[in-house]
Amino acid sequence: MIHVDFVAWEPIYEKILEDFGFDRVDDEEATRFLSSMLIKNNTVNLFELEAAISGKSILVCGNAKKLSNELSGIDLSTFVIIAADGAAAVLMDISRVPEVICTDLDGNSEVDIEKEILACEKASIVLIHAHGKNIDKLKKYVPRFQRFIATTQARPLDKVYNFGGFSDGDRCVFVAREFGANKIRLAGFDFEDPFVNPIKKKKLKWAKKLIGIPDF
Repeated sequence: MIHVDFVAWEPIYEKILEDFGFDRVDDEEATRFLSSMLIKNNTVNLFELEAAISGKSILVCGNAKKLSNELSGIDLSTFVIIAADGAAAVLMDISRVPEVICTDLDGNSEVDIEKEILACEKASIVLIHAHGKNIDKLKKYVPRFQRFIATTQARPLDKVYNFGGFSDGDRCVFVAREFGANKIRLAGFDFEDPFVNPIKKKKLKWAKKLIGIPDF
């Protein structure tokens, strides 16, 4: 079973919870709920995810407004793409199905979620994330995904994995690292976006810290 070293991750996770005022109990409840939705034929084997990423050049796409412009200057055929939540819809709109999608289903519109479901039907590996504020979205949309990998930011359960990271964008980077990416490039990330609300601003601050931007 592949998981982030939870002993190392847990103190970081506790600091994030404290910073946002989130309750770990709620994350754990959502994790159990998502676990209860798993059936044998709707889970993706982790070896499929490893095969998609290991040794490859990875383009991690965040959903900042500048994503479309940045994509226009990149030869997408040279990358395996891991898309964060709504970034998948941007890619689908230019007829590029991302190989991997990390989503908590609550940061985008219903139209965007429909495009994530379509991407899943077109063979995207979708990592669906459980946290304390998205149980309603899990209940509504998870049954429509043919196959997926379940993730959590809390203590992992059997077949509900924790690869590290907190928001969709930085979780994409953690997944790329965990499964042996040869190179990681970022597109559609704006860590200093002045137009986001205070919660999003704080999430971007944590994402920048967790990713370790100087490494890129």
